[in-house]
Amino acid sequence: MGVVGAVLGPEAEALVRLRVAAGRLRREVPADEHWAFAYSMLHRVSRSFALVIQQLGPDLRNAVCVFYLVLRALDTVEDDTSIPTEVKVPILQEFHHHIYNRDWHFSCGTKDYKILMDKFHYVLTAFLELGSGYQEAIEEITRRMGAGMAKFICKEVETVDDYDEYCHYVAGLVGIGLSRLFHAAGLEDLAPESLSNSMGLFLQKVNITRDYLEDINEIPKSRMFWPREIWSKYVDKLEDLKYEENSVKAVKCLNEMVTNGLIHTEDCLRYMSALKDIAVLRFCAIPQVMALATYALCYNNVNVFRGVVKMRRGLTARIINETNSMSDVYTAFYEFSSLLERKIYDNDPNALLTRKRVNAIKETCKSSGLLKKRLSSDLNHFCSWSHLG
Repeated sequence: MGVVGAVLGPEAEALVRLRVAAGRLRREVPADEHWAFAYSMLHRVSRSFALVIQQLGPDLRNAVCVFYLVLRALDTVEDDTSIPTEVKVPILQEFHHHIYNRDWHFSCGTKDYKILMDKFHYVLTAFLELGSGYQEAIEEITRRMGAGMAKFICKEVETVDDYDEYCHYVAGLVGIGLSRLFHAAGLEDLAPESLSNSMGLFLQKVNITRDYLEDINEIPKSRMFWPREIWSKYVDKLEDLKYEENSVKAVKCLNEMVTNGLIHTEDCLRYMSALKDIAVLRFCAIPQVMALATYALCYNNVNVFRGVVKMRRGLTARIINETNSMSDVYTAFYEFSSLLERKIYDNDPNALLTRKRVNAIKETCKSSGLLKKRLSSDLNHFCSWSHLG
């Protein structure tokens, strides 16, 4: 711990270090107007992604920035419930062609997302400056994602298989695309699509679970991603989970959603353990550690149905600063899965399966031989790491 940490504590020190790193990144952004817009917009539409992208070198960082914004624009079209289906579907299906036309424009979304769409020509200008290997990877993933999104515009998430398929289209493909970008940069071997897919599915399922209330209250139309195969065991309608009289059923349903997502963690560990470049590892590992921490926070937590449940910024900063090797990843996965395990009650209908999946994570981490020893006070500190927004 440094001087700042000694005076203010480890979380304050982590926040200071994070701000210094963010300032350094701003100084490294290319001076061109389109790149300035791209990085500014990245920070506005995804602060967490803007933080982890700092880990990458300039060339790959530019490609990943553009990749994210192109997919965020595609997602903005999908998310805008005011766009008629007959207009939305063709745009999603043809989006991969539009990215080669810097004059293409389609206004939709709200707030920062509307700004992204209205000034999308800046992102397209940046895209056209990327190397051909990067462009081809971005085009291919945009094509596959747009087709998948179009499919689910007219289809609800009924079964767990539907849930996996939807998450593949909107997030698993992101993992596959990032693996292609790492390979195009000459930094990594091309990872198996199954492992890359699991990296995306785990992050997406955490977000879908955590964001239940925000999605169900979406105006003018609810966004419903929890699979009927799971929630119909507990309530007649998905929106019923948010009502206080259904709290016990809601928490059981929530716990089953978390248990479903945990199945991807071993693939994620296998993917990350094969990475060779430390910057790429940090970029990939930080979101995965935060995702497992979020699951540990959400599990058995009725507040998921009352407001936005999230970690403190200081803890987020600590995770970013302290995730520097696979040893750190294994240690964090072991600790957060242990915290989740503490919250499992025997009367939960999925308790046995949840414990089985948590124990599998812990065993993988232990068998790596890379676990670090932490002070018990550190682990106890993580038990009060959140707030309800």
